[in-house]
Amino acid sequence: MKGVLPYPEANRVVRACHAMAARFRRGGTLFTFGDGTAAADAAHLAVEFVHPVVVGKPALPALSLSCDAGALSGAVTGDGLAEVYSARLASLAGPHDIVLGLSSESGSTSLPRALAMAREHEALTVALTGDEGSGLVADHVLAVASDDPHVVRETHVTVYHVLWELVHVFLEHPGSLEREVPA
Repeated sequence: MKGVLPYPEANRVVRACHAMAARFRRGGTLFTFGDGTAAADAAHLAVEFVHPVVVGKPALPALSLSCDAGALSGAVTGDGLAEVYSARLASLAGPHDIVLGLSSESGSTSLPRALAMAREHEALTVALTGDEGSGLVADHVLAVASDDPHVVRETHVTVYHVLWELVHVFLEHPGSLEREVPA
């Protein structure tokens, strides 16, 4: 089939990058978050966008919600652990923004609630997860088909570096944002 990548997962990644680039083009900010070890990956991803290591690539606005101890502890105290990220997104996320949540293990309660809050505010939602997506509702669910959280996490690292690169490719070719990516 012409115009379709041979692996459905690759096409999902390309569609997510295209949508992210369109939001950045409109002035959006990337908000990242994750539970447990994925919180460190969320911080790493935000830094990649804000401080690109490739010379000549523009910095893009990004913020990791996993890194602000004061806001995190305040949200947990007031709303409980399940609401730790959704409480922040309620006041931060808007229709031009991108909200990207990571979880390498199943059972996260904060990830689905934060994605739901972001969708209420019309932000683009992207989930990097394992466990076949665990029924998450997001605009783009990029799930790693493995029960091993270490495999999931290592795959996420590769995927979010690809996200960074392809977002920049789309932004460097603005005409590509005018066309729809095939399903």
